[in-house]
Amino acid sequence: MRLSLKFSVLAALLASVVAEPIARGNNGHSNVPKGFVTTKGSQFELDGKPFYFVGANSYWLPLLTTQADVESTFKQMRDAGVKVLRTWGHNAITAEELPGALESGLTYYQVWNSSDWTLNDGPQGLERLDKVVETAGKYGIKVILTFTNNWSGYGGAELYITNLVGANQTHDVFYTNPKTIASYRETAIIFLLHYAHTYIAPSERYVKTIVNRYKNSPDIFSWELANEARCLGDLPAGPGCVPGSNTLHTWYKQQSDFVRSLDPHHLITTGGEGHFYWKTEEVASDYNYNGQAGEDFDADLQLDNIDFGTYVNCPVKLTLLHYFDNVLCAAHIPSGLDHPGTGFSIEDWGKLWIEQHAAGTIASIARLTSVSFFSAAKKANKPVILEEFGVTGLSNVVSLTNHDTF
Repeated sequence: MRLSLKFSVLAALLASVVAEPIARGNNGHSNVPKGFVTTKGSQFELDGKPFYFVGANSYWLPLLTTQADVESTFKQMRDAGVKVLRTWGHNAITAEELPGALESGLTYYQVWNSSDWTLNDGPQGLERLDKVVETAGKYGIKVILTFTNNWSGYGGAELYITNLVGANQTHDVFYTNPKTIASYRETAIIFLLHYAHTYIAPSERYVKTIVNRYKNSPDIFSWELANEARCLGDLPAGPGCVPGSNTLHTWYKQQSDFVRSLDPHHLITTGGEGHFYWKTEEVASDYNYNGQAGEDFDADLQLDNIDFGTYVNCPVKLTLLHYFDNVLCAAHIPSGLDHPGTGFSIEDWGKLWIEQHAAGTIASIARLTSVSFFSAAKKANKPVILEEFGVTGLSNVVSLTNHDTF
């Protein structure tokens, strides 16, 4: 989702893998501390036992200003059976927005001022995130922390571009420019070192900030490199990020290797939407499959320090991308697309998307390819989770109640 994440179910749909499970995740270390989630083949494990979960997206939790509200939210999650929470590890504002933030009590972790940013690790800043992580642990919930946002909301990638590179840039500069990469990395380190009480030089700040702050915390489920990374954001994509350029794949590798160098134990994932890059004529014009988004889900999941895959399943949005090239979002699909005889239904599309990512062997997919193949999760022998899903804006919604299908 672009500017916000609705409170929604985070379903752990694990691949059905026949191959012999191998130790994977947390860089293969056998001395993972107690309480840390690991992976083994297609399964998540917690202290050596399978870990299955349902969870929630809640970007707004660190924005709550009272501990009573934080406690109430986690109590409701626990009572609903939620075991994993996904939230932002980033909230940035500009210097011009700072007076209003101070007056309103808005949570913020970074203040951008032209060519640099200042960290706010005080009671209106990272101390609020500390409370979220600690309270999650109190209620038996583990946290996925996202380092940045592909979109401009809440201090995403384009604040790095605007302040460090300048105006009139394309979105994909974030993934390739040395200045943006260095500044992004510096933030994650600070998080890791908070619990280790390690001195951090002024030049080593944001991914460094986040990772080092919680490096030793079992309340963290995983690190997430970015929310919904794409070639384009609110800014357009440039010529350097096209199908086959491997721009995002290279960035995923660089950043996952970097985070692993800081933290040998916590899981790492991309935070991507699950777009494929299939080099077949059948999908040459389909944004979800032709590599135009920038991801290559199959290849990205094979990276050594990507421990599990993520994808979203919003059939309305994804079907618009299928039928109408490069549509980002819409409130509803055009009349007729979900009618009998069109070859499309919300239910069929959603099931297909799950099968392609996580459900094992797919015998045939008539609309896309005549070739039988294994799902991405089966090929990589890694877990995959459905991080966001939803159907909105339809007056002719089909029944989506047959949960036994999955």
